Amino acid sequence: MHIAPYDNKNIPIVDVDHDLVPLNYFNIIKLSKGKNFNYRLKQYETCIVPATGTIDIDVDGQHFNSIGNRSIDVWGGEPEGVYVPTDTKVCFECITDTAEIFIAGAKYEKVLEPFAVRPKDIDLVQYGSDETKTHRKIKHILGANQRDKVGRLLVSELYTVGSGGWSGFPSHKHDTDRMPQETRHDETYNFRFKPDYGSGLQMLQREDNKPGDAYHIMNGSTLIIDKGYHPCCALPGYEMYYFTILGGLSQRPLKQFFQPTHEEQLSTIPGIMDMVAKFK
Repeated sequence: MHIAPYDNKNIPIVDVDHDLVPLNYFNIIKLSKGKNFNYRLKQYETCIVPATGTIDIDVDGQHFNSIGNRSIDVWGGEPEGVYVPTDTKVCFECITDTAEIFIAGAKYEKVLEPFAVRPKDIDLVQYGSDETKTHRKIKHILGANQRDKVGRLLVSELYTVGSGGWSGFPSHKHDTDRMPQETRHDETYNFRFKPDYGSGLQMLQREDNKPGDAYHIMNGSTLIIDKGYHPCCALPGYEMYYFTILGGLSQRPLKQFFQPTHEEQLSTIPGIMDMVAKFK
C-alpha cells in the first residue's frame, strides 16, 4: 500500500495495530526550536531518528542530548538515534531551528533498557555493482550491532549509490513464519529523493510470476508491505533513500525468501549475502 506524501501534523502515519502491518509503527514529527513532543506506546518498542535537525531526548528520566547532526537532508551526515523501550514515557525537544524526526516501532511485550546510537555504532553495508544496477549502501541504526539490546525492531537507512538503480533485488519477501525458509516481518518505508523532485517505482508482486502492483513513489512517500515480493528503483538521474522499519512476529533476525524466478540473480550481485546476514 502506498501512502502519498502529506502533512501528517505529527499524527502517526502507521498507527498501532494497523490492519495491514500490525507489527509496525511509524510517525514523522516536525518541530521548531524549543518545541517538544512526547509519547508512550504500551505495546511497541521504538527508535527515534532525526532525519534532519538536532534534539534532546528524555526517556523516563534518562537524558540523551544532541541527537542528530544533519542540517539539510538525509544525505548530510550519519544517522543517530535513541532506542525507547516498550511502555516507556519519552519526551524530546528541538534544539536547532527546525527538526524532522522519524519514530519507528515494532510490537514487543518486554521492557528493555534505553540507549543511544551514535555514528560509531552504525553497522554499514555496501553491496551490489554499477554494472548490475544494484549498487547501494545500508546504514543499520538498530542492526546486528544492537541485537542483544533490542526486542524485534530493525531500523535502517538505505541509499542507492549514484543515480538510478534498483534496490531490493533479487525480489524477496518475508510475510510468513516458516523457518528456516522465511520469517514474518512487517515492513514500512519512507522515501526521499535527491534532488527532492525526483521519484521512482515500488513494485509489489503477491505471487511468483503473477501480475502485481506498482506505485509511483515520491519524496516523502510511505510504503507499507504486508506481503509479497517488493523491489524498487529510482528514475535515472536521481538518488534514492528510504528509511526502513522491520518488525518480526516471532523473532528479530530477518530471513528473506528470494523469488524463485529470480533467485539465480543472487550470484551476479557482489556482496549480497553479506547484506542478508546483517539483518539480525
